[in-house]
Amino acid sequence: MKIIAFLFALAPSIVLAQQLPVPPALAAKSWLLIESGSGQTLASQAEDERLEPASLTKLMTAYLTFAALKQGTLKIDQGITVSERAWRTGGSKMFIRVGHQVPVEDLIKGMIVQSGNDACVALAEGIAGSEENFAQMMNREAQRLGMKASSFRNSTGLPDPQHYTTARDLATLAGALIRDFPEDYAKYYTIKEFRYNNITQHNRNRLLWLDPTVDGVKTGHTDAAGYCLISSAKRGPRRLLSVVLGAASDSVRAQESLKLLNYGFQFYDAVQLYAKDQAVSNLKVWKGASSTLKAGFTSDFILAVPKGFGPKVQADLVSQQPLIAPISAGQTVGTMKVSVDGKPYGEFPVVALETVPQAGFIGRAIDSVRLWFK
Repeated sequence: MKIIAFLFALAPSIVLAQQLPVPPALAAKSWLLIESGSGQTLASQAEDERLEPASLTKLMTAYLTFAALKQGTLKIDQGITVSERAWRTGGSKMFIRVGHQVPVEDLIKGMIVQSGNDACVALAEGIAGSEENFAQMMNREAQRLGMKASSFRNSTGLPDPQHYTTARDLATLAGALIRDFPEDYAKYYTIKEFRYNNITQHNRNRLLWLDPTVDGVKTGHTDAAGYCLISSAKRGPRRLLSVVLGAASDSVRAQESLKLLNYGFQFYDAVQLYAKDQAVSNLKVWKGASSTLKAGFTSDFILAVPKGFGPKVQADLVSQQPLIAPISAGQTVGTMKVSVDGKPYGEFPVVALETVPQAGFIGRAIDSVRLWFK
C-alpha cells in the first residue's frame, strides 16, 4: 500500500487533547458546528437525535429546484399555475393566487425569503406533478446525499409523524446545497426582503442583519420543533456551517447560532492543505484505459486546528490498492490521515479527480496476470 506524506513542520510535542477549546453550551435541543472545507465537527450536542425540521425542510425543496434548473427540466422564467392545493396550504405564505401563473424565480424567492409554504407546493407540483411524487424525490435525494436518518413527507416542513431529520443530516444537506449550487446560493440566500402581491416580507434569518459575514441559510419554526436556524458564515477562505434546533425563541436561535459561529472562528485556525481539484497524488490503476489517475479533493481542503497548531499538521495519503477500473470521477480512492503534533486528528476521503474507463480485453488480461503475481 502506497503512503505519501506531506509534512508541514516539526515542533515539540504537546498533548493536543489538553489544548482543545471547550465548546459553548447552547440553549437549544440539538446543535452542530461544521468546518465546511473539511467536514470536521467542531462542536455538537444531540446531533443524531431525530427531530422535526419545520421549514428547514425547504432546503431540500430548494436543492431539487436548483437541480431541475441545472438539468433544464425547469426554466427560471417559466410560469407555474397555482393549484388550489398550493393556494390553500397553511402556515407561512407568499400569498400566490389560485389559477395564476407565477414565474419560477418568484416562487424561489417566496420559498427562501418569505418561507412560503404555498410557493413550495407550487414548485413541487411543477417539478414532480404532485407533492407526493416530490416527497419521493426528496427521500431518494436524501439517500444519495448520505442523509441516513431523514424522512420527508412534504415539501414544506408542516408537521407529520413520519417527517423528521437530524442536525447532522441537515448539515449534510446545507453543505451540499452550497457546494453544488454556489451561484444560486449566493443569489438568493442573502436577500433580506421580497415583495410579492403588494406584500413585503422580511427574511426571518436575523443574522443577515447582525453579521455581514453570514450569507444564509434558513430558519424554521413549529410548536413541536421550536425555533431552528441553519446559518453559514464565510470569513476569509473559511466557511463554517451551524445547525441549531429547538431554541425557545427567534432571538435565542439567532444569538445561539452566532455564539457557535464565533466560537469556531475565534478558537480555531484554518490550514489549507490542498486546493480544489489539485492532484494530491497520481495513483496506480489496474485494468484501465489509463495506468494512473489523479486523486484529490473536489473543493478546497481547509482544516480547522486549535489556535497555534497550524505549523504542526501532518497529512498522509493512504490509497486503496489495488484500484481496478472502471473508476468514476468523485469515487473514493483513498484516505487522508491527518495528525496534529503527532496525535491522530482526523481521516478524510480522497476521491478520483478523473474517470478511468476499462481497458480493452488484452489490457485487462495482461493486468490480471500482473495482479496474480503481485
